[in-house]
Amino acid sequence: MCSFVKDYFKDPNRRVLFVGGAGFDPRSALVATELASASKNVEAFLVKEVRPNPAQDLVQRAETNSNTLAVSFAHHEVVPIEIFGPDGAVVGGRSVVAALNRWDFSGITDVAIDISALSVGTSFPLIKYLVERVERGNEPMNLHVFVAHNAALDHAIVPVASDVPGHVHGFRGASTLNQNAEAAKLWLPQLARERRGALIRLHDFVAPHDTCPILPFPASNPRLGDELANDFLAEFESTWSVDTRNIVYAAEDDPLDLYRTILKLDDLRRPVFEEFGGSMLVLSPVGSKIMALGALMAALERDLPVAYLEAIGYNCDAAQFAEHPRPFLVHIWLEGDVYPQPRPPLKSEWKSVR
Repeated sequence: MCSFVKDYFKDPNRRVLFVGGAGFDPRSALVATELASASKNVEAFLVKEVRPNPAQDLVQRAETNSNTLAVSFAHHEVVPIEIFGPDGAVVGGRSVVAALNRWDFSGITDVAIDISALSVGTSFPLIKYLVERVERGNEPMNLHVFVAHNAALDHAIVPVASDVPGHVHGFRGASTLNQNAEAAKLWLPQLARERRGALIRLHDFVAPHDTCPILPFPASNPRLGDELANDFLAEFESTWSVDTRNIVYAAEDDPLDLYRTILKLDDLRRPVFEEFGGSMLVLSPVGSKIMALGALMAALERDLPVAYLEAIGYNCDAAQFAEHPRPFLVHIWLEGDVYPQPRPPLKSEWKSVR
């Protein structure tokens, strides 16, 4: 069990709101059950992402996970969120923020958001909304982000990307401002297996001047970075024109590694392009949840745009779920009492427990 969860949330003076996904991902209930066993003062806002024509076996698994989550929390609400509108537009991020905004936060001291079973299009807007509440001095005062990390599961669950790329709700950054029209645009796509088609469409959408692909290293599979580079070799050599010196390596299991790397790139580019229209970094987190969390932290701190293709469904062999080892928990204390006020930039602590 995560020692932080056990030691911190057992305090009877803490009232906690748990926010997580009630989906088919086998990691859906892991953080929730740990939290529920540590404290009885927990309410739950459970997001059920609804996509068109889901596979029946995934629907059944989602229902099982939803029931497990419901049993864990006496006070809970399962909130269905339609990811796509009737016209096919992506509306999930805006809808889930509106739903959470209706929640009564009175007396809540901590929000624990588990992104393990939430998509980027849902989790990023939720976390930004909660960060902005804290910055305005509203409850809650403490914001925790958890991930049940298992790289093999991230690879086994393959999103089927929609046709229309766009920005994640709340993460346009300064990309649409006229004064940034001439900015030197650097695209930082997170490479992942079975995402080639999605990343090609995202490249066309972003239209960057330069591309720095992000590869996982170190990783649980030491050859994963080389394998991904080989998968995208045609793009490296032609469309994206990637110099091997411009490949970004980030630890697969440490969100702070990618977070710091993105900030360093931003710091290096700003003075160089200041006289030539400025610099703009565009992120596309499409792989592991851990690395996506690092990208999220950088996007929040520097107001960076996040280009993304929402999934219309998922391809996965659910029979493989039981074969993978138990995930380990990663915790980021994003906002709250642990920081001096006014708080410094988001250099958060993280914990992993195997």
